[in-house]
Amino acid sequence: MSPAAHGSADESSARLAREYVIQNRYGIHARPAALLVKTASKFQAEVTVEKGAVKVSGKSIMGLMTMEASCGAKVRIVAEGADAQQALDEIERLFQNKFYEE
Repeated sequence: MSPAAHGSADESSARLAREYVIQNRYGIHARPAALLVKTASKFQAEVTVEKGAVKVSGKSIMGLMTMEASCGAKVRIVAEGADAQQALDEIERLFQNKFYEE
């Protein structure tokens, strides 16, 4: 294991990111956006979803729906805060399970 990138044991400043390719057929439409918001909102960490130059809050259903994140699109999820790791782990399950649509 490598040392923490920020060089501090202070968990409150943890900033983590993961990238995913959207695999569910219709991309991030209303239902997956609602699931993502519901999941991200359980955590104190700030969650940001990035697609290209577009960055929106992972806790904003309208922001997510305006991203035009269709099947095959690559998105980056960034979580920052004390529970960033847990937030990303739960969000990862949504992507791995294609938002439970298939």
